[in-house]
Amino acid sequence: MTLPDPQARLGHPDCLGALLDRATVHWSREVALIEANRDQENVRFTFEEFRAHALPLCGWLDQEGFAAGDRAAIILTNQSKWHLSAFAVFHRGGVLVPLDFKLSGAEHVALLSHCRPRIVVVEWYLWRAMSSAEGFDALPVGAVLVTEAPANAELPAPPHVAVHRWEDCRSETLPAGPVARRREDVACIVYSSGTGGRPKGCQLTHGNYLSQLAALTQLHPLNPGHRYLSILPTNHAIDFMVGFIGPYTCGAAVVHLRTLRPEFVKAAFPRYRITHLALVPMVLKNLAAGLHTRLDELPPVKRALFQALVGVNRVLSRGRPNPRLARRLLSQVHDAFGGHLEAMFVGGAYTEPDTLRFFHDLGIPVANGYGLTEAGTAITLDRLSPPRPETVGAPLPGIQVEIREPDDDGVGEVAVKSEMVMRGYLDDPELTAETIVDGWLLTGDLGRMDDGHLRLFGRRKNMIVTEGGKNVYPEDVEVAFEGIEAEEFCVFAAHFLWPGQGTGERLLLVARRDAAPGAPTPSAADTAAFLRDIEARNRRLLDFKRVGGVLLWSDDFPRTASMKVKRPVLADEIRARFPSPDGAVETVA
Repeated sequence: MTLPDPQARLGHPDCLGALLDRATVHWSREVALIEANRDQENVRFTFEEFRAHALPLCGWLDQEGFAAGDRAAIILTNQSKWHLSAFAVFHRGGVLVPLDFKLSGAEHVALLSHCRPRIVVVEWYLWRAMSSAEGFDALPVGAVLVTEAPANAELPAPPHVAVHRWEDCRSETLPAGPVARRREDVACIVYSSGTGGRPKGCQLTHGNYLSQLAALTQLHPLNPGHRYLSILPTNHAIDFMVGFIGPYTCGAAVVHLRTLRPEFVKAAFPRYRITHLALVPMVLKNLAAGLHTRLDELPPVKRALFQALVGVNRVLSRGRPNPRLARRLLSQVHDAFGGHLEAMFVGGAYTEPDTLRFFHDLGIPVANGYGLTEAGTAITLDRLSPPRPETVGAPLPGIQVEIREPDDDGVGEVAVKSEMVMRGYLDDPELTAETIVDGWLLTGDLGRMDDGHLRLFGRRKNMIVTEGGKNVYPEDVEVAFEGIEAEEFCVFAAHFLWPGQGTGERLLLVARRDAAPGAPTPSAADTAAFLRDIEARNRRLLDFKRVGGVLLWSDDFPRTASMKVKRPVLADEIRARFPSPDGAVETVA
């Protein structure tokens, strides 16, 4: 079956500004955006109303001399002002710089100093945090638009920077139409979640995004009446495409929640008839844990009946998640998700196959994918026909994936070539040349192709080569410890944590086992049982993959916006607390 091409319906524009502008006209009567705060609905815009609220901001940008190619940074939580501001920037031919609102004031100042935007749109509390950071007075920006500032508040301003209230930035002189840009022009500068001391601003073009949009909507088309619940930050590559560009182009609606407290997220599913959402693996795992708890609390007879229905659903759906069938067989689960959920997308980090299988057996499609900021959004995606939860799916249409220098097991570095690969890193030709070679993006990830599907094994820089010449991938070893009694865990090479201290090639498992708030701290007996579980799992591994010790950690693991563990940061924290492994590591067999 040939699916409708949303870009064809809008005349195949060459840039995001024209695409979004035409979408607001084409879908004028459809609901575009809903913003809710707890039980209060703040905003409900049709596309026509969205356009009417955005164009005065476009006019103000014109009035201020904002021109094609000028940069505009957005530092906001998920809300209607994010989308309105981004629409205005693209409409006037600008380059959008979406920054993570969870960063510190000092980190925001550093990134703004690196990208030097003409305009900054920022939430009040974030602007206040920036104002006390080193380098604030020297910010190389033209004007700042502060949202939701209290009426009597004085707006801090660096010298020579005009600071305005976002709500006042309106002009009655509206632009005639969007500023034209070419496919090869830069549309966004997106800072990679892996950014450390060296800023990595990925320059993504209009063509990159339009190609990605065409590939994703070919596999998962959205339509008027679909409702996407925006959980991930909109600055995140996944939500930017799947929760902004994609729905608007297809006439679907986006639902923003100003609070993500579980009770309000749960209430949003039936209230807004949510059909789609994207998650990171940690959130998906927490959802699974909550469902497991509810099922375990059922009386034995009801639990057995439910498991039998799960089995019937699995047989009738032939292993392919079928929401329509499952809603009839497993209504109590689907009603908890509002009864209209059609698909969830997960990516940004490793997802446990058992978690994916759990949802598939319940008839809830979860499309597992893999991507990099440098390649737009997604590189691969599971087609679910049938599901391949041990992989991250097959390459998207228009993407070539190649495994470089594979070992005897077929594992090598994943390289990608497509129209979706970025132009390069901002002001860093050396890093660009190292990352993109002869048109191929070298991802730094290790993988293997299995029957056309990509299976990942970890980061190349984390790989350990043993004295016997065996390659060990810490991320691959972690799979053997799924389900242990720990809030979170990861595997390190001991010499990475304590270089030069004679730790050899031993692998260590670092685990946080904090009890839930109000629950008793795990006893010595609990800890002993935990270590016995590690030893039992260890014995199932090949000898060169076994962990030699366990370090019990008490703090939350540092994570990126995609919820990946920041291994170098965690290693620094471990070294600071434990200068040597002596007394810190429990030895396991």
